[in-house]
Amino acid sequence: MHDDLIARARTWLAEDPDPDTREELAGLLDADDVTELTARFSGTLQFGTAGLRGELGAGPMRMNRTVVIRAAAGLAAYLRKQGSTDGLVVIGYDARHKSEDFARDTAAVMTGAGLKAALLPPPLPTPVLAFAIRHLGAVAGVEVTASHNPPRDNGYKVYLGDGSQIVPPADADIAAEIAAIASLNDVPRPATGWQTLDDAVLNAYLARTDAVLAENSPRTARTVYTAMHGVGKDTLLAAFDRAGFPAPELVAEQADPDPDFPTVAFPNPEEPGAMDLAFAKARETNPDLIIANDPDADRCAVAVKRDDTWRMLSGDEVGALLAAHLVTRGAHGTFAESIVSSSLLGRIAEKAGLPYEETLTGFKWIARVEGLRYGYEEALGYCVDPEGVRDKDGITAALLITELASELKEQNRTLLDLLDDLAVDHGLHATDQLAVRVEDLSVIARAMKQLREHPPTELAGLAITRAEDLTQGTDRLPPTDGLRYTLDGARVVVRPSGTEPKLKCYLEVVVPVATHADLPAAHARAADLLAAIKRDLSAAAGI
Repeated sequence: MHDDLIARARTWLAEDPDPDTREELAGLLDADDVTELTARFSGTLQFGTAGLRGELGAGPMRMNRTVVIRAAAGLAAYLRKQGSTDGLVVIGYDARHKSEDFARDTAAVMTGAGLKAALLPPPLPTPVLAFAIRHLGAVAGVEVTASHNPPRDNGYKVYLGDGSQIVPPADADIAAEIAAIASLNDVPRPATGWQTLDDAVLNAYLARTDAVLAENSPRTARTVYTAMHGVGKDTLLAAFDRAGFPAPELVAEQADPDPDFPTVAFPNPEEPGAMDLAFAKARETNPDLIIANDPDADRCAVAVKRDDTWRMLSGDEVGALLAAHLVTRGAHGTFAESIVSSSLLGRIAEKAGLPYEETLTGFKWIARVEGLRYGYEEALGYCVDPEGVRDKDGITAALLITELASELKEQNRTLLDLLDDLAVDHGLHATDQLAVRVEDLSVIARAMKQLREHPPTELAGLAITRAEDLTQGTDRLPPTDGLRYTLDGARVVVRPSGTEPKLKCYLEVVVPVATHADLPAAHARAADLLAAIKRDLSAAAGI
């Protein structure tokens, strides 16, 4: 076993084109570090509907140039088999460690395979790449990003020519092509031959952002903005300037790209502490709202002030606010969300007489809903212009929520006032999440097994009226590793995260509200129920 491990590592080392990972792997071999070598050579990063994502480093279980070149070659082979023998592949990247290297390797592989390749010039938000695919008529797109993962990670997200992320069976077909590559020496990688795009694509994207706002709508809301050390700042500022909003006050410590994300433990607005600097800036400047993007700017977080305290709105709250705003503006088309998001969207759509669809988690599914006008999911992702960007877009979502805040400001009202109105109209839909981050993935597998073999019959004293194991799919949903419980006035969905080592449990309770005066009692009742469901579910899952 030891000799085989060393042999595999030396074979990998001989092909590795990156001096950094070559040095790293050579050091592990010299030290005969069996533990680290085993971790890196115990398998391969699996290519799936999320593409690739993992920790940077040497070996097939890490993100590195060798893994990326193989992934690009597999994608190129897949595209050629689909008949795209000379089509365009557009490639974008964020500001993480090695992102530009991975993007250039991808461009070289596509060129070597006979396809055309175009590289977005600087690090740009992921939505610009999703826009560019459709705008340029590309057959596919690649975004090198790990979104809001820790600094040590990077990733590889693949889109097809419709501008949407891959879904089965494309993921398995591409994975099979990757597995068929015997050696990196078999992958042609010319040093030149691809195109580096100019600002025209970004300018076209920015021109498209104008379309998400209503003509002559109020543009008075003042914002504090944080890019969370990512690539969103310049694009968002340009979009806000074009729209005529007041220039956002920047959280200077987080404004510019920094792949080490020095001010946050995790560069995700949802994580505890990530918004502290934004809150501090808001206390100084007293804006109408706080806007935050995650590092690749496909997500948008919103915080508001109630009395003297700033608080984050949940993704479900922002999702409902944007939906209500679009309904008021007379939007037509289908409203869609993932199964882990609040059922309030369905109520809003039903009252407006609009079609409504529920999908599996991820915009790869939401973006494919026929006739989509608006889609969101609770993890701060919103698609407000599906004809332009068939993915979540933190820039256009920021514009739209700031327009809504401006309209409410003109009426001496706030986003919180509108949320109260929605609760009275449809019932208070309160959501929460039980998320368990693990070092050992077997913990997640054991929890799912526990729930399947010993399913709870009630949570928080509420009987479970329907329990669904989604591994076989339903008449409306493809198969997925998940469980869904329907209770009297509540709903729970349990699933492993597709991008992080987490078990995620999504909780929702619906409390009827007769009048605005009943809201405090409804909020208290909802909080009690959510806490009790979280406690009982944790016990049932053994976590």
